[in-house]
Amino acid sequence: MGSKETSKTTIILLVEDDEGHAKLITRALEGVEVPQKIFWVADGEEALDFLFHHRKYEDKEKSPRPDLIILDLRLPKRDGQEVLKKIKNSAKLKSIPVVVITSSQNKEDEAQAYDNYANSYLLKPSDFQEFSGMIQEAGSYWLVWNQRENVGM
Repeated sequence: MGSKETSKTTIILLVEDDEGHAKLITRALEGVEVPQKIFWVADGEEALDFLFHHRKYEDKEKSPRPDLIILDLRLPKRDGQEVLKKIKNSAKLKSIPVVVITSSQNKEDEAQAYDNYANSYLLKPSDFQEFSGMIQEAGSYWLVWNQRENVGM
């Protein structure tokens, strides 16, 4: 794999209610050789609080603007589609790539996610190795290969 010539730490917001999946995603992303900091939130409401600096995330130093958002669709409090729609309807946030990672094979969910401007829609494989490999490849694409310098900053 190639690597980006940068010392900037990439900020990733991981929105995933399943702690096991969150740990797996985090471990897989560690295999992508890019300086990164992952912030994990477990529900849609907390994701919006993080992104819009509400409640416990008022301090922008503790909730920096992500360079990438990894979003599950099936979330407590507010579902992923609602979170995605609010991100892409925000002038300040809409340029952040959002990768939807879900177990939903419902074509309507997929169509709605793309209608709401998801940048990617990935199905969670049931196999641990496949899941880990998919996350690492997606991470490599979005964090290494995809050129986004100074977009929306």
